[in-house]
Amino acid sequence: MSDLTFYTNPMSRGRIIRWMLEEVGQPYETVILPWETGAAKAPEYLAINPMGKVPAIRHGEALVTEQVAVYLYLADLFPQAGLTPAIGEPLRGPFLRWLAFYGSSFEPALVDKSQGHAPPPAMAPYGDYDTMLATLVAQLERGPYILGERFSAADVLWGTALNWTTMFKLVPELPVIKAYVARTNARPAFVRAREKDEALLASQQGRG
Repeated sequence: MSDLTFYTNPMSRGRIIRWMLEEVGQPYETVILPWETGAAKAPEYLAINPMGKVPAIRHGEALVTEQVAVYLYLADLFPQAGLTPAIGEPLRGPFLRWLAFYGSSFEPALVDKSQGHAPPPAMAPYGDYDTMLATLVAQLERGPYILGERFSAADVLWGTALNWTTMFKLVPELPVIKAYVARTNARPAFVRAREKDEALLASQQGRG
């Protein structure tokens, strides 16, 4: 039995962590929390994540929630996968920057835009939507990946994020964004992860 356990639902952000797990290439056990049973709100799971949300991972005695934290943990835990620059490498700072940029700037800007809310003056962590997006696009144009020539865990995050946000028209389908999504989503680990989650989803629907 693996000492790495993955708590997820195929209709959640757990799909992104599945991709990351496939990238690191280590054995892991999957625990599915069906929404219809309320499993994510059961005391057993609330002991793992009091927020009652997935994804989460358990590695031995370590519990990790929040998707960016999971990427960092797995990338550092399995350095042989080459998904993170080591501490002290020049790319380590940019790697952390672009992981943090997602939660501190990108998602808040998208939520405000989708709800039609103007960013609060001098309080929005992202400044304004157009500046946030222009900053991201400028980085993608340096490509082919977020860190230039090096694929990393940051691309697992951004490859998924830009896929679904362009799908729902929250981000414009600029050529550089479309090319980046196609490039990252063509990785074998992404394809394996998608196939596993689609199979789980089909089995759940079949039981329904």
